[in-house]
Amino acid sequence: MDKKISILVIGCGNMGASHAISYENHDGFEICGLVSRGDSKVDLNNKLKSDYKLFQDYKEAIDLTKPDAVCISTYPDTHEEISLYALENDCHIFLEKPVASDLRGARIIIDTAIKKGKKIVVGYILRHHPIWKKFIVEAKKMGRPLAMRMNLNQQSSGDTWSVHKNLLNSLSPIVDCGVHYLDVMCQITESKPLSVSAIGVRLSDEIPDDNYNYGQLQIRFSDGSVGWYESAWGPMISETAFFVKDVIGPKGSVSIVSEEDIHSSDSDNIENHTRNNCLKIHSSELDSEGEFISPNKKVVYNEDPSHQDLCDNEQSFFYDSIVNNINLKDHLEDSYKSLQIALACDEAVKKGKTIFLD
Repeated sequence: MDKKISILVIGCGNMGASHAISYENHDGFEICGLVSRGDSKVDLNNKLKSDYKLFQDYKEAIDLTKPDAVCISTYPDTHEEISLYALENDCHIFLEKPVASDLRGARIIIDTAIKKGKKIVVGYILRHHPIWKKFIVEAKKMGRPLAMRMNLNQQSSGDTWSVHKNLLNSLSPIVDCGVHYLDVMCQITESKPLSVSAIGVRLSDEIPDDNYNYGQLQIRFSDGSVGWYESAWGPMISETAFFVKDVIGPKGSVSIVSEEDIHSSDSDNIENHTRNNCLKIHSSELDSEGEFISPNKKVVYNEDPSHQDLCDNEQSFFYDSIVNNINLKDHLEDSYKSLQIALACDEAVKKGKTIFLD
């Protein structure tokens, strides 16, 4: 494709801003406008190298700029409406996770994109992280069944707590963040998820009565593997052990750690959510006297991408998917499956019972 792909950025908060920077720095994209209901588009425009057209209404922006593609980084309960309007106007879509706030909306988006022959890449940023890819490879070597332990708790305040409260109007933390880690667990086991259980508690009067800002889920797979994931947002959340990424199997364990102790505080710093350049690998093999044969290994990698680096990786993949006509059916079905599991976990919290998956 000789012509640059014109892209409209819809949603100019943290993720939208990072993606806009990626588009500016990518030779194959050309930003045709920034859209937000508030002042974030003005703030973002001031940070970027060029001066872009600003819009408050996404429909007006799409109608006037006629983009080849849109980047949607708005709250999940708006994804269906915006995505369908973009697809009606023949746009490819980069869509922040989750696909939608419910399964019906997610299925409509996916099926419409396939019918119209348009690409949708969902923002599963860990799929573009070199260390997480290595973590999945090493985890698969630990035998079966596996016990997978993961969390990401955020002690948030100020603007970050405001963002979290807005998110809590449509989704819980174990849905919004959990889709990432459920996707990782599915990649590791390559096994059918069977059932989920979950607990949750509302720790703030500032969030909706029917939602919760602390949650923990448990999942069972057909190969016997199990996993748990914990996620919480708010000024009351503890930073003790807020970053756990650990897989245990018959042959040993593998954990994502860091060469330096960056996971001891500042849990709402988005850089700390992805910054890690080291795997700790443990072998369970014992000698004739019952002692460990091999010491633990700490494998340090030169790669330690920043959050912006990972966004750059995502947008390069989005570009390649368009120009090289990459088949994204599996990508979309995986994003649907992780949302299906996460929403079942949310149902388990609210109904207080185990949910069995189809």
